[in-house]
Amino acid sequence: MSFEFDHATRPTPLGNGVYDTPVEDRWDINGNANGGYLLALVGNAMRAESGRAHPVSISMHYLSPAPAGPATTTCEVVKAGRRLSTVVASMSRDGRDVVRSIGTFGDVDASIGAQSNTLVMPDMVAFEDCPTRPANPDMPPGLGSRLDMRLHPDDISFTTNEPAGIARVRGYFTFKDGRPVDTLSLLLAADAFPPVTFNLFGMKGWVPTIEFTVHVRGVPAPGPILCEFTSSLTQGGYWEEDGVMWDSAGNVVAMSRQLALSPLGAD
Repeated sequence: MSFEFDHATRPTPLGNGVYDTPVEDRWDINGNANGGYLLALVGNAMRAESGRAHPVSISMHYLSPAPAGPATTTCEVVKAGRRLSTVVASMSRDGRDVVRSIGTFGDVDASIGAQSNTLVMPDMVAFEDCPTRPANPDMPPGLGSRLDMRLHPDDISFTTNEPAGIARVRGYFTFKDGRPVDTLSLLLAADAFPPVTFNLFGMKGWVPTIEFTVHVRGVPAPGPILCEFTSSLTQGGYWEEDGVMWDSAGNVVAMSRQLALSPLGAD
C-alpha cells in the first residue's frame, strides 16, 4: 500500500550525493512547509546517503520559507563508523539554500545497554475521547488534512481565544491514511502540534522555527504516538519548546527541542 508520507519524503538519487527532494503540497501551515516535514524530507535523503537504518540525532537550521515546489538536497557523509554515520546536507532551490542539516544515523534498539528513565508519561485521556483540532476555515488545507491528531481537552482552549495559561500541549499523533509511525515520521510528529505559546499568548500568528533537533530513542510500537510539548522560557523575542514522545507500549521513542521566534504580541 502506498502512503502519502512516503510519497512526500521519497528522495530520488541524482548522483554524487545529490537527491531530488521536491517539497510537496499540503504538508504546510498556511503555505509554508512544516519544519518537521522538511526535517523528514531532508533526513530521508541523508539516511539514504548514510546507508543506515534510522536517524539517531538530527538538527536543522531554517534559512528561508519553503512553499511547495522543486528542490534538491546535497548530502555528504563526513564520518562512517562501525555503529554510526554522520551526514551534513543542504536543501536548495533556485541556487539558494533553504535549510541546512547535520545528522547521525544508525541503530536505535532501545533494549541495548543499561536502562534508566525518570520521564513520566502525561496524564492523558484515551485517544478516542480526545477532540481533533478543528480546521481553520480561513486557511487552505495543509498539514492537518494529512494527520489524525487528538489534543488533550485541557490544551485546546486557545482555539476559542481563552489560553490555558500553561505553555503545554499534549496529544496523540498518527496518519489519516493509516500509515504506521516509524522513526522517520517521528521527525514530523515532533513539529506537528500547535505551538505551546498559543496556550500562553493566544493564536498570534506565525512562529518561525530557527533551529530544530530530534533525538530518536527507539522504534515505535504500532499505534498512535503520545506527545507532550512544553516551554520554560519566552524571552528576548525567542522561545524554546521541548517534546517527549511515547509509543503505545509506553516507551520513550523520541525527544525534541526547537528554538523559534516569539509570536506577535508575546514580547
